[in-house]
Amino acid sequence: MYINIEDLNELEFPELLSEISPFAYSPKTREKILQLRPMEIDEAELSLKKTAEYLTSFESSNAIPFDEYEDIESELKLMLIENFRLENNAFIKIKTITEQIGKLQKFFPTMPETFPCLMEEAAVLEFRKEIIERVDKVFNRFGEVKSEASPVLKELRTEIQHAKKAIQENFNRALFNYGQSEFLDDIRESIIEDQRVLAVKSGFKKRVPGRVLGISKTGSITYIQPDSVIKHYFKLRENEEEEKKEIDRILRRLTAELAEFQPQLTEYQAYIFDLDLTRAKAKFAELVNGVLPKINRHKTLRLKDAFHPLLWLRNKAENKTIFPQTLALTEHNRIICISGPNAGGKSITLKTVGLLQLMIQSGILVPVHPKSEMFFFDKIMTDIGDNQSIENHLSTYSSRLKKMAGIIREADADTLLLIDEFGTGSDPELGGALAESFMEFFYDKKSFAIITTHYTNIKLVIEQLPNAQNAAMLFNEETLEPMYKLEVGQAGSSFTFEVAEKNKIPRFIIHSAKKKVEHDIVNLDKTIVKLQQEKFEVEKLKSDLTERKESMEDKRDNLQKLNDQLQQKLYNFQKLYEEEHRKLQFGNKIEAFIESYTKGKSRKDVVKDFVKLLEQEKFRKIGANKDESKRLQVVKRKITQQLKKEEIIEKIAETNEKLEEQRKTDRALWMKVGQRVRITGSTSVGTIEKISKNKVTVNYGNFKTMIDADELERI
Repeated sequence: MYINIEDLNELEFPELLSEISPFAYSPKTREKILQLRPMEIDEAELSLKKTAEYLTSFESSNAIPFDEYEDIESELKLMLIENFRLENNAFIKIKTITEQIGKLQKFFPTMPETFPCLMEEAAVLEFRKEIIERVDKVFNRFGEVKSEASPVLKELRTEIQHAKKAIQENFNRALFNYGQSEFLDDIRESIIEDQRVLAVKSGFKKRVPGRVLGISKTGSITYIQPDSVIKHYFKLRENEEEEKKEIDRILRRLTAELAEFQPQLTEYQAYIFDLDLTRAKAKFAELVNGVLPKINRHKTLRLKDAFHPLLWLRNKAENKTIFPQTLALTEHNRIICISGPNAGGKSITLKTVGLLQLMIQSGILVPVHPKSEMFFFDKIMTDIGDNQSIENHLSTYSSRLKKMAGIIREADADTLLLIDEFGTGSDPELGGALAESFMEFFYDKKSFAIITTHYTNIKLVIEQLPNAQNAAMLFNEETLEPMYKLEVGQAGSSFTFEVAEKNKIPRFIIHSAKKKVEHDIVNLDKTIVKLQQEKFEVEKLKSDLTERKESMEDKRDNLQKLNDQLQQKLYNFQKLYEEEHRKLQFGNKIEAFIESYTKGKSRKDVVKDFVKLLEQEKFRKIGANKDESKRLQVVKRKITQQLKKEEIIEKIAETNEKLEEQRKTDRALWMKVGQRVRITGSTSVGTIEKISKNKVTVNYGNFKTMIDADELERI
């Protein structure tokens, strides 16, 4: 995708990234976030899906087991150096990242429907448990090398402990013995060079055999290491040096062993960095209520309740209200021209659309209604705000013309243009004419655009273009306060004189100004104001009616459901009543058998009658099952017929679409000047005189008419 740095700055994309980066664990991930740019649609869509999946883990109890980590990028390079030894903490970092991969590979498969993309990415990693085992063989849970790391190290540490014990015992013995005499100073002992020493009075130093390690500042005390301790001390130092060498040998060997897993560890690190980035995006989405809208491969953008994320954060911090916007761009409605008074929200609407488009194409969830739809542009080009260039000594108008020249060179059918105050900066009449030509050029290029303007001629041109629409930022005519709501389909008034009057400009100046303006322009502006107000009232009424209609439909559906439930209960009660009544009759018959038997009826006759009753019940039950089976078959047949009917309707619609495409292809071949044609369903024949886009001028001899090309058939 093409977008230059100036356009990114105008849309405040770097500021947005700086809001996301603090959510990352690693400084390297934070830097990567600040460098994010729009991607290809497949890459961006995958990133969006992963972010949306991660976001669901915040909204439920299914927390992904991913915590803070330290990266191992430098270690991955150093471990390949022959005979190199990594530091202790490097091994712990390697183990921690490997354990992280193991946890994630176990977690995601437990909820494959919730985390399909995240699970798939984790599954392709080759988890090597040996990395953890080899580090655990050498290090304990405190990150220290274990004595069991090698037999030599274990023996050395045993000897070190013995030496320390011998030093302790011999020193304590010497301290006790000399403490009985007057050789020691009152402090008795001290610490010199990390060793316990006797504090001997300097006058008795020759009476205490040992190694002198120091003298007090006054010279009154001599610090002596007793003879009985010296040999154990040197043995300790020798063993400690051997211990260091053995640890160094062990860690060099472990470094070489882990170097074999460098390819897998590199993949782990890349995956963790990417997951960190995904998590940061998800945390930001949680903050601004970001969602994944429908991503179209065709050119349809429908934003519903779209918020500017940075403005949302600022207003939330200041406890201010922010107003969402709703608009659509399609191939049949490529250009929206927004008009209305200043400070009404026109510029922020442009920035909202542009920033949301950059976000979605960079794999960042956007704060819109979940039923919104978006598609990807190849280029986004903007001209928003004052572009006066001090360095180049260019005026605002010259600077904007220079930028417009660049836009004209690059604009095509896959470009989104966002232009604020379209055509301003020069003589209104001449600038308006130039802006009108720009507009027609972009329209012919089939570019997508959202522009703002105060020029009446631009509004009129938009009304004449079939694939363009006027829109207005609504303004309360009574209070003269902006409503910050975009209304598509109606041009807006700039409310020039009304706003001037509100800002206490004397009325005689406003009346004088009105007289100087052409009468038609003033009337047109008044008409626009009136139409806008009327449309607002109509839309409000329409909205109320729609809400009432939906409410009535909901009530009707609820009543229908209630009726169905009551009918089902009634049916169940009827069945229950019939079943109970049948059982009662059956019981009465059994009672009759018992009574007749007690009155002397033969057993044979009673059994015969009872068997007859059983046979009747058997045939009744078989008949009931057949009736239920028939009823189910009827229901099944009706459902099958309905499904077939829907399939036929879909096939008819598909066939009609193909026929329409074929007709368009054929029409493009024969639709030429001079071709004899007639309107479909008519007998009058004319000749094509002129073709302008989808409009055709047909000459019938006595008169001419302009008609859509779709309504003509050739003779």
